[in-house]
Amino acid sequence: MFTRVTLIILILFSTKSLAQQVSHPVWPNEVSAEEKAYIEENELLENWDPRVMSRGIETPPPYTELRTAAEWEEIEVLTIAWEGFNCILKQIVAASISECRVVVFTENPNSTSNYLTSSSCGGTVDLSNVDIVQANLNTIWIRDYGANTVYGSWNDDRILVDWMYNRPRPDDDVIPDVLGSQLGLEVYSTTAEPYDLMNTGGNWMSDGFGTAFESELVIDENQGGSTWWTDYPNHTDEEIEAIFEDFLGVHTFIKMPTLPYDGIHHIDMHMKLLDESTLMVSEYPDGIADGPQINANIDYVLSNYTTKWGTPFNVIRIPSPPQLGGGYPNTGGWYETYSNAVFVNEKILLPTYYEQYDTTAIRIWEEAMPGYEIVGIDCDGSEPIISLSGAIHCITHSVSVEDPLIISHLPLQDTENTTDPYSVEAYLSHRSGIATATLSYSDSPTGPWTEVIMIDSGDGENWTADIPAAPENTNIYYFISGISNSGKIGDRPMPAPEGWWTFHIGEIIINGIGSFDLNQIGAFASAYPNPASAITCVPVTLRHEAEVKILLRDALGREIETLHDGTLPSGETKLFFQASSLPAGAYIVTLEFKNGRVASTRVMVQ
Repeated sequence: MFTRVTLIILILFSTKSLAQQVSHPVWPNEVSAEEKAYIEENELLENWDPRVMSRGIETPPPYTELRTAAEWEEIEVLTIAWEGFNCILKQIVAASISECRVVVFTENPNSTSNYLTSSSCGGTVDLSNVDIVQANLNTIWIRDYGANTVYGSWNDDRILVDWMYNRPRPDDDVIPDVLGSQLGLEVYSTTAEPYDLMNTGGNWMSDGFGTAFESELVIDENQGGSTWWTDYPNHTDEEIEAIFEDFLGVHTFIKMPTLPYDGIHHIDMHMKLLDESTLMVSEYPDGIADGPQINANIDYVLSNYTTKWGTPFNVIRIPSPPQLGGGYPNTGGWYETYSNAVFVNEKILLPTYYEQYDTTAIRIWEEAMPGYEIVGIDCDGSEPIISLSGAIHCITHSVSVEDPLIISHLPLQDTENTTDPYSVEAYLSHRSGIATATLSYSDSPTGPWTEVIMIDSGDGENWTADIPAAPENTNIYYFISGISNSGKIGDRPMPAPEGWWTFHIGEIIINGIGSFDLNQIGAFASAYPNPASAITCVPVTLRHEAEVKILLRDALGREIETLHDGTLPSGETKLFFQASSLPAGAYIVTLEFKNGRVASTRVMVQ
């Protein structure tokens, strides 16, 4: 039996012979006619077939609690491929080395090292936190061919999971194995039947709790058919979803129609998950480019899916600029986007284009992610990488830390309550267990902070504490900290105390309408008793008779009990559930109409 090192050496040898060590232009994200001609002229695919090229471990990871890390979680390594656009890559390295280790794959380590330490493009970069790794490469687009961090045991047993790359670029396709060898990590690959799956990293987003987003490109490239360079895997929708569950722990797979003007059909060109409950989505002027389809896709998501807590996703819109002097994509302009950014722990690396739109985009990002340092990198200047259908997210990838401390929280919403405490509930998890959790709050974003010890609900993972009631027109700022039994410390938001969540106490205004109209469709009154230990009442009020479903969910968003499924009359209806049969912890009751969830209320079971 080959050792893992032997396998990697064989892969590198085979791909080196395929590439024939010939120089080539910098290829765009999608396969152009020029690249196709180059590949055929140099016979680069003569002995290569992605369906049978064995690499990694080709069976599902042998774990029972698979969890794919979210991008905003703590990372240990940022990876890039040194294949053109040297100044942009150097800026990425320079911005990231204070946050994590950077692994640079390159075909010429001496040349790469010399450029990083030269005076050009911002000056000398300290290489003490940089690994320069020699590897054969085809392109810069490492997000698409890189591997994803998966934990086999929820927050332990870190592995990498790779899939068949949807491009005829064999050197790129095996970079995950080179990375696995560099970091000493096992790589699991969806490269052998019946688990053969083609996918691309730019078309993949995970919430860290089993929900993933993609465009329907993943269906198009896994239901048979062929192109000039390969035959696609042939699976039903159910088989595709089963492979994602078996290799990446995905149980909710949200697929959206592809966009007419995005040639690569990667969702990172128009949306980004900022946390478990927030989507940042590109916005175009009415009727322009992909705006109508993006709007329809987001309406579909909001009407059919929820966060892990069963609540609606919060959506932040960010304008997509036209190409300066070139218009929007529907008139031939470049696909300029501010969603194609990357988290590097407490920094966010953001593509920028020109000041008129950049200032607005940076303000939106700063308001959405307080405390994070937003680092703009010009993608439409002397190195206009956006002209090749990609930006910062497309040319970076990451490996999450070996020892994650997970803190998950559904931020409190604005409220009119000035009399009762504001209950803060959080999920904390570490492989050694959680020793303590604290809540810090203030009426000022700069403190001083009042620290409160959070109470364990009894399972060691769900914690709660109260913020005292505050007068009208108060803004409350808060963050959560945890310490594991092994001594690992974590904060959420990660840059706390500079980063925080906030809510306002006072009249709630939605689209210019006051609080009276919040019950226009339906809403909950407070469940009681709360905390609950026996029969618990959940009052719900509808403006009109309607078909609804009311569900009790746990803190991870899993359905526990259906409280009602059918018609409810207008006015107030009181529903009940028996809390004595439930484990202690935080629960959420959701009100769902046929076109989506519209309300939720929280209950603590003691």
